[in-house]
Amino acid sequence: MAIKEQLLKLAKEKNKACVTISFNTHRTIPDNLQDEIRLKNYIKEAEQRLESEFNKKEIASLLSNLEKVKNGFEVDKNIESIHIFISNDTLEIIRSNWPVTNEGVLIDETFAIRSLIKNYNREEEYYILFLTQKNVHLYLANNDVLIREIETDDFPFNEEKYNLIHLNKKANSNEHLVKEFFNIVDKAVIAEIGSSNLRCVVATTHDNFNTLKLVADRPNLYSGHFSLNFNSFTKKDLSHGAWEIVTDLQKKERSELIEKMNQAVSKGEVLTDLQEIYQAALDGNADLLIVHQNFTQPVKMKDERTFDLAENASETGVIDDITSTIAWEVINKNGKAIFTSQDEIKNLGNIALKTRY
Repeated sequence: MAIKEQLLKLAKEKNKACVTISFNTHRTIPDNLQDEIRLKNYIKEAEQRLESEFNKKEIASLLSNLEKVKNGFEVDKNIESIHIFISNDTLEIIRSNWPVTNEGVLIDETFAIRSLIKNYNREEEYYILFLTQKNVHLYLANNDVLIREIETDDFPFNEEKYNLIHLNKKANSNEHLVKEFFNIVDKAVIAEIGSSNLRCVVATTHDNFNTLKLVADRPNLYSGHFSLNFNSFTKKDLSHGAWEIVTDLQKKERSELIEKMNQAVSKGEVLTDLQEIYQAALDGNADLLIVHQNFTQPVKMKDERTFDLAENASETGVIDDITSTIAWEVINKNGKAIFTSQDEIKNLGNIALKTRY
């Protein structure tokens, strides 16, 4: 299930008690053995809190689901972090390539989904174009994993199919042949990607990339390039090289969003009061929400639109982290929400919202 679908499913649930457990994990032995110990400690904490706040009959299925997680935890599948969502009706375990900054147990009437929102913003599907003057391949990737190679009437390009031997022999002395070939490749890429907004990162030399951009009908389609050993490489080399380019681009884009927020301050379009931000999100007046990734705020609701700040997140009737609720309201009403620790956010404080009107 894609992250957006998981978000929709988990965000909609409202139950007697929803338990969210998030913590950083380890990929390899022996470090991942401590993950099992941490999970058991978090489950014990959740059980104690649940039994102090609820009648056991009300949460019997939830307690059973906690036991299933404890007994069926597979440490060999761990990557950077794990997020567990459990209620009477739900048992969802999501492993992530991203570390989490707010580890621990959260219990509320809804799930704490800020970790998924952060993953949603940073997960990306994109294309990788492997480009040489000898052969050309196109791949679809998600984050740092190759999903599949594109195999169509156009792809892959190879010597046998496209009679490229003459090109390899004459490329140095006949530059226009290279340009002509790369223009054919560009048209094939455009035909494959179509009107989608997916990026395309190119595995090629610096000179080849510049030539491709020069002859391309849509040069902005190619977001960046990286080099590798073109005679000996693995799929992992290919995906990791491309993912480094994409993550750098994502960081640059977050910086641009922060700058957009800073510019909106002088226009009176930015809210920094938490209660005002919450109400604007409810009203669909949220264009862009930026939250420092270490900031959380428990609250106790007074009514549907107002709350008092709380110090003890485990107190009965307290929402553990209102920023999770706000972020979902923003995304659900077609706004954008990002969690970041980038230095550019310091002038804005822990949370800021650019309004639509």
